[in-house]
Amino acid sequence: MWYGVSSIAARFINYLLTPYLTKSAIIHTSDYGDMGLIYSALPILNVLFLYGFETAYFRFSSREEYKKTIYNTATISLFVSTIVLTTFLWLNQAAFAAIVGLQDVQQIVKISIFIIAFDALSAIPFAKLRQENRPRLFAFIKIGGILINIFFTWFFISYCPNNLAANPNHWVSGFYNLNINPIIYVVLANLIQSVFTLLFLSKQILEIRFSFNVKLWKEMMIYSLPLIIVGMGGMVNETFDRLMLQWWYPADIIAKKEQVGIYNACYKLSILITLFIQAFRMGAEPFFFKQAEEKNSQKVYARVMKFFVITICVMFLVVALEMPIWKNFIGEKYWAGLKVVPILLLANMFLGIYYNLSVWYKLANKTIAGAWITIIGAAITLLINYIFIPHFSYVACAWATFFCYGTMMVMSFVWGQKHYPIPYVWKKLVAYMVIVVLLFFIQKALLLITNNIWFEIITGGFIITFFLWLLFQIEKKDVVFVQLKALVARRLGRK
Repeated sequence: MWYGVSSIAARFINYLLTPYLTKSAIIHTSDYGDMGLIYSALPILNVLFLYGFETAYFRFSSREEYKKTIYNTATISLFVSTIVLTTFLWLNQAAFAAIVGLQDVQQIVKISIFIIAFDALSAIPFAKLRQENRPRLFAFIKIGGILINIFFTWFFISYCPNNLAANPNHWVSGFYNLNINPIIYVVLANLIQSVFTLLFLSKQILEIRFSFNVKLWKEMMIYSLPLIIVGMGGMVNETFDRLMLQWWYPADIIAKKEQVGIYNACYKLSILITLFIQAFRMGAEPFFFKQAEEKNSQKVYARVMKFFVITICVMFLVVALEMPIWKNFIGEKYWAGLKVVPILLLANMFLGIYYNLSVWYKLANKTIAGAWITIIGAAITLLINYIFIPHFSYVACAWATFFCYGTMMVMSFVWGQKHYPIPYVWKKLVAYMVIVVLLFFIQKALLLITNNIWFEIITGGFIITFFLWLLFQIEKKDVVFVQLKALVARRLGRK
């Protein structure tokens, strides 16, 4: 609960920047496109900087022979590699800027290099907190870092320009420039967050001792290297489409960045499912590895999957059917892209299920299987985007994401059942997903009668209520639903 709630809280607080930035008077659509481009590149580079060692840390920390040396070995390895990779990026920042499409704002690239470095250095200390079951400290640092980011974003985007406009001699005039791209300051706020996060982890960092286990390091590298491909492919599927949109959409540079900005803003409307998936991943990975040692672990995994799918199905309906409410989360100038939101919601549902399914190759030490699945997904993403972006812009990106994650989900299920069979109630889960899609289209058919906003909100509420009722009817014998029903009854009885 602590990992889930803290991760959702941290991400949600961070996502509050989306309406703030998309509605800001000083940030144009093309500027927000710049932000989308750099934050598409950062996760890809982060995979290279971490090279799967976070997952390897969880995998090997449970082995008694390595408990005393794994933290030191992993952190020293990442410290050395971070210095090397940061130096390489700094010396080739012009090439990096050209690839990302930010030649005109290289300051963003300079700042981003340090963000990647600091985030990489904090990865294993964070993993140590998770492994030691210290969720409160983990939550404090995560949420504290986000609040620092939000404060400095407000400071740079609102406080500084507003005061300079009223008084050119204000004290912020010594370092703030009204004439440069405001996204530079947004990225700078992120860097300040990364620095403070590392400071918050100083106690864990000071626990590092020069005790390097070469045998363990080799085993971790063998285990984690395929995860680089998994991670890279995953980031290509998750964020690379913004870069491809900038490369292949046939228009001038400003128009390209505007398309990226619209797509990037609308992608944020899959917030509920995205937040839940990220929170699930945070708590699930150490849980799955620990649970593997218990009896009937496969039944536990199947049960987790069932409630995971039920949750994301409800979330899909909440967002897709109540779009008149959710669209106010972004600025009106980005509403042209709202048509891709249901596609992206379904795509992220597939991605969440894939993350749940991926337990099989991590526990069976077949991480190369994950690499192949991700490579195929990345190939689908690249092919669809390359063919269709010139004709359909960001709509092609949305469908590429849908087909990519759908394929990865199916491949992981079929392959996993052969090597590490888990008794998923897959027919029921598929039925739930089909039902929510049908309910979505039923609402769209009803909107042909009248396109009134309140009618859309009310019908959406009725449909969501119907689906929840249906879930309770089907799952009412499950102990979790029995307990939930009893809890609701007690609450109502108290009132």
